[in-house]
Amino acid sequence: MVWNRKTLTIAVLLFASSGWAQINRYVVFFKDKAGIPFTVNEPTEFLSPLAIERRVEQGIAVTQEDLPVSENYVQGVRDVGAKAFFRTKWMNGVLVQCDASLIPAIQNLAYVDRVEFVAPNERLTAGRKRTELKTKELKTASSTQVQLHMIGLDEMHAIGTRGEDMVIGIFDGGFQGVNTGIPFQHIFNENRINLEVSKDFVTNSDNVFQFDEHGTEVFSVIAAYQDGFFTGGSYEANYQLYVTEDVVGEYRIEEYNWLFAAERADSAGVDVVNSSLGYYDFDQGGMDYPKSAMDGKTTVVSKAAQMLADRGVIVVCSAGNEGGISWQIITAPADAKDVLAVGNVNSAGVRAGSSSIGPAADGRIKPDVAALGVNTSVIKPNGALGTASGTSLAAPLITSLAAGVWQRYPELSNVEVIDAIRKSASQAANPDNLLGYGIPNFKAVVNYLEQSHQENVFDVYPNPITQDSVTIRPFDPNQVSSCKVEVISSQGQTIYEASISFSWTNRTYTSYVTNLSAGIYFMRIWWGDKRYTYKLVKV
Repeated sequence: MVWNRKTLTIAVLLFASSGWAQINRYVVFFKDKAGIPFTVNEPTEFLSPLAIERRVEQGIAVTQEDLPVSENYVQGVRDVGAKAFFRTKWMNGVLVQCDASLIPAIQNLAYVDRVEFVAPNERLTAGRKRTELKTKELKTASSTQVQLHMIGLDEMHAIGTRGEDMVIGIFDGGFQGVNTGIPFQHIFNENRINLEVSKDFVTNSDNVFQFDEHGTEVFSVIAAYQDGFFTGGSYEANYQLYVTEDVVGEYRIEEYNWLFAAERADSAGVDVVNSSLGYYDFDQGGMDYPKSAMDGKTTVVSKAAQMLADRGVIVVCSAGNEGGISWQIITAPADAKDVLAVGNVNSAGVRAGSSSIGPAADGRIKPDVAALGVNTSVIKPNGALGTASGTSLAAPLITSLAAGVWQRYPELSNVEVIDAIRKSASQAANPDNLLGYGIPNFKAVVNYLEQSHQENVFDVYPNPITQDSVTIRPFDPNQVSSCKVEVISSQGQTIYEASISFSWTNRTYTSYVTNLSAGIYFMRIWWGDKRYTYKLVKV
């Protein structure tokens, strides 16, 4: 017998069913969040300032979904005998590891809605110790020119946009050698990986620098830099690394790991997430999804991705490498509505036959865009140069582009950035289900936004606010006859709102802010279906 991953998994399941091994992993879902000591009016208790700021700037409300899970409920599950691990506030549950015999007792708890089996066997223990790898310092001409130039990242870098101050999260199967490879050392020297939030969800460890080279290669396309040797797409950004993919097996738990990472990244203030992962078939047949499930609303991971996008994060995902097999179509979460799904082309801009096609099950165009995914230059775990192929390598190029566009146009929402990338791509006039809107380009996005970017309609002054009032004035009262104004604290609380009207005889509106203490505030002005956000400083 050939002991490949699938046959080994079948053997493990048979072993478990024999009664000798019954420890499995489950997600326990709760009916409500009764009794928790948190409210949507005090988001600073469970969200970071960056996460709150992102919501405020994009007009996104904190909801009940954002509230933490009841610790009393989690403790009740523990009391039955299960070991509790990661919580999901968006889906209101907790991941547990326990003997299968405990499940009836857990299901009988009054506050438990349901229990879902997600993977066999124990896995949630401390991961392996960090492995130190010897690095190779190679001197050669930069190998990344083709992939950067194809989507205009070289021009983006030339104007000084390299991802500075953007926060990029990477969800993958491990980042072996990132902590030791020379092309990654600039990140550590400048303390731009947030190790406090980075997490291995597969074995419940804080060591993400292990397991697999796939995540290392993906991350290198974004973040690696060595002068004259390798240039990543947004190599001056800040990063969060999450291990969600278990390279040992393929089970639904990986979708939940993705969900746990998404919630953690959102709470920690991520701006852009790259996920070069896709799901539709698993090592246990009953977990497989049909093609009809690729509708952006059915799979766990696609729901999670849409929830992350709904909170103002740009989510970029590989479309999948199933174009040459019977499945053919995109994989989850590339099917989610507001996920930027990325296909794969060669250096001539021709689609690779393996690149998954669309449409989504509900008819939407997918993938959205494409980038180089054939012989893309990457950094290997030992710090050496290599190449790799697949939509997994095209996605981080588009992630780098999205981060750069948002860095240049911070006033845009995540959806507006994605829309600009789509609508300015090479075949935006005639999108299809092979390459979507085509190959985007930084210069094309800039030209599109500069052409379509509406001149600011309002003047808000003074800013900083040195007295006790701030004034709003439309540039053309004939154009703007009325609007709604909100003033929001940096903690996300609405502290003032009003509906106002303008005319040539009543051209300005003054809001008195006597009661505001010194600090940062946001003013949102709603005019029809348009939203304008101003960051105000009270001194």
